[in-house]
Amino acid sequence: MTHALPGYVCPEDGTGADARTAPWCCPVCGGPWDLDFAPDPASPLEPTAGPNSLWRYGSALPLPGAFSVTLAEGNTPLVPLAERVHAKLDFLMPTLSFKDRGAVMLAELARRLGPKRVVADSSGNAGTAFAAYCARAGLNCEVFVPEGTSEKKTEQMRAHGATVRVVPGGREAAARAARTAADLPGVFYASHVFNPYFLHGTKTYVYEIWEALGGHLPEALVVPVGNGTLLLGAALAVEELARRGVRPPALIAVQSAAVAPLASAFAAGAEDAEPAPALPTLAEGIAIPAPPRARQILSAVRKSGGTFLTVPDDRLRAAQHDLARRGLFVEPTAAACWAAVGPAAPGDPLQGRTAVVPLCGAGAKTGLA
Repeated sequence: MTHALPGYVCPEDGTGADARTAPWCCPVCGGPWDLDFAPDPASPLEPTAGPNSLWRYGSALPLPGAFSVTLAEGNTPLVPLAERVHAKLDFLMPTLSFKDRGAVMLAELARRLGPKRVVADSSGNAGTAFAAYCARAGLNCEVFVPEGTSEKKTEQMRAHGATVRVVPGGREAAARAARTAADLPGVFYASHVFNPYFLHGTKTYVYEIWEALGGHLPEALVVPVGNGTLLLGAALAVEELARRGVRPPALIAVQSAAVAPLASAFAAGAEDAEPAPALPTLAEGIAIPAPPRARQILSAVRKSGGTFLTVPDDRLRAAQHDLARRGLFVEPTAAACWAAVGPAAPGDPLQGRTAVVPLCGAGAKTGLA
């Protein structure tokens, strides 16, 4: 049943569309969709009473009724990392990255819509998540990846039965190829950037922190940012929980120093970001030269009283090794937040605040930098 699906709305020009028939982007401006949905703050939020997956937060999610797609994702551990800092171990998700949170939402949405095939673009982790959850949902999946994507990640996609299309060029070239395929009849574009249902999956990251901390949030949430899917999901959850009386944290966004269009725009006081050169960096998962939701990301960070931090590759490498010596083996991108606020960071970037950092991708997918 799809009659109760919340519709899409363009945050730039207000264009609305039915989720069952809408194109993958706003037909007026070509930008990403938002969702015409806000959970009722008076509705019960009792996650411990539900299934052992992110569907436990059903009253806060935009897909009503019974669900069938799940791999028992979510409910990842929150462990102390340093004084006043906890790490949330999202690299323990079923496909070894936080992208499972959004992928399960889009796979369930696609299952209800019944397309002939699902297409996605990815630098790695989103593609492995979509491949796995489409396999779980019985959907044909095709993933476009840039050349140079980790072979371990593309092998994982193929193992789940997805067709992998390696596109010459960088991350933007893979996205363009996927969007061309998305315009064909019978195709559902599982875009973790353009489809807002993905953001309503990633927001469960913050709901779990709220639950683990006994109904509170830390003073700061430190989040790696490329396309901003985790940060914007976090901003959604913070706003929704604030309506329930939860004190909102500051959002601290972290970018690679090599590809930092959002950090540059924030420092300049700009409302939007100019495209950045696609320079090589160890943090391939956040090396996005022109994020489509740049305006929303910048606005969310400013509204929270947060800031942007950047980290060079040498600190990324050191942070990955430091986390491994603490028993936590993550990929370089997942070490970005620890590089930004951990012991090797200059000064006191957290300004004495309590914080949670996500460890959002497993080192087994990439190896040591």
